[in-house]
Amino acid sequence: MNNEKNRLLEHPFLESPHRTFLTLSFPVLLSLIAEPLTGLVDTVFVARLGTVSLAALGVGAIALSSVFWIFNFLGIGGQTEVAQALGRQDTGRAAGVAVLALGLSGLFGVGLALAGFVGSGSIASAMGATGEMRELAVDYLQIRWLGAPAVLATLTAFGVLRGLQDMRTPLCVAVAVNLLNICLDAVLIFGLGPFPELGIAGAALASTVSQWLGAVWCVWVVFQKVGISERLRVGEVWPLMRIGRDLFVRTGLLTLFLLLATRTATRIGAETGAAHQAIRQVWIFTALFLDSFAITGQSLVGYFVGARSLEQARRVARVVCLWSLGCGVGLGVGMWVGRNLAAELLVPTAAMAVFFPAWGVAALSQPLNALSFATDGIHWGSGDFRFLRNAVIVATVVGIGGLFLLDVDEPGSLTWVWVVTGCWILIRALFGISRIWPGLGNSPLRLEPQSRRRTHQE
Repeated sequence: MNNEKNRLLEHPFLESPHRTFLTLSFPVLLSLIAEPLTGLVDTVFVARLGTVSLAALGVGAIALSSVFWIFNFLGIGGQTEVAQALGRQDTGRAAGVAVLALGLSGLFGVGLALAGFVGSGSIASAMGATGEMRELAVDYLQIRWLGAPAVLATLTAFGVLRGLQDMRTPLCVAVAVNLLNICLDAVLIFGLGPFPELGIAGAALASTVSQWLGAVWCVWVVFQKVGISERLRVGEVWPLMRIGRDLFVRTGLLTLFLLLATRTATRIGAETGAAHQAIRQVWIFTALFLDSFAITGQSLVGYFVGARSLEQARRVARVVCLWSLGCGVGLGVGMWVGRNLAAELLVPTAAMAVFFPAWGVAALSQPLNALSFATDGIHWGSGDFRFLRNAVIVATVVGIGGLFLLDVDEPGSLTWVWVVTGCWILIRALFGISRIWPGLGNSPLRLEPQSRRRTHQE
């Protein structure tokens, strides 16, 4: 018991919880921002090739991101398992999880590469691409699928490293990979010196080469930190697969609701669809700030759960929720203050009338969204994946019901789309909070009566 207490006292969170949390969160935020900025640069480069090439890039990018997002469970599950092993000081378990997760990423990645390469034509057609656009989209997809093993390995390695509370390596890799991708874009898309002009295929090749170099770097760092497990058990793969099952359902339902909300807004009219897209893009960007807090909270909660210190895990939960809520309020205020600038930059004049009321609702929902993200990260850290899946099922059933009840012919329908979205967020946030305080159901973070008395006395 004394050794366990001494081990806990070594963690900087106990002495400086807020500083530790923010120090870990900042590199995560920068690494999350790096990818969409690179996507923007890709768009700028390819736009110079013409509208057909740009549309083909959009088809390929959406298809790839949707598929890769499904396999994010490798990173999330690996992060939780490694963080808990770190809390127990079980380096063998951490190494075993890392090897298993990376092995699965390799298997899934090769399978995706083969299936995607063969099915690129069907994917492009399913996305509505025809003629020259379809041909360019197929070229882009086939080259990008060759990087699928690297993408999944990087996702997994990032999770393992963040589970080890190494937030700087993923940041360094993300920045380096994206800078390399930008440089290769300029060379391969338009041609330079001995390199021929490859057009949109050059953009795909730039991404694939960059991803493979980043994956090699990440995997090498992982093995430097945890080594190779000497007690690898294939049976330990099933916990990761169960996590994958729960996250697959959860991710699918999140995507389904957002797609249906977009579909509902588009059915109202072209102006409403344009206004909704502008709000949605800003909303997605603000989520990066909230996600950085969630990822950091996941690692810290996992560490203290592994160390069997629920009091400290709940303390982490308080810090995560406090900073997330403050950030959510700040984002909401920023959206409200900047509404005229956002409208001028993002919204056609014809859509202004429907934009402002819906934008206001989206801004008001930011604090709720912050708590939803925060509690997701907390429950990921405690391994409560099944509960999160069930909470999203309830929220999405209610949310989809609300969308179908909307009358798209009524004035102000877009505002009600965002009201329904706010209710969807609220349900998830309420489930997340109540699972911690007071500890709804069989919560992994519920303190036993004896522990409560000890905490109160301390």
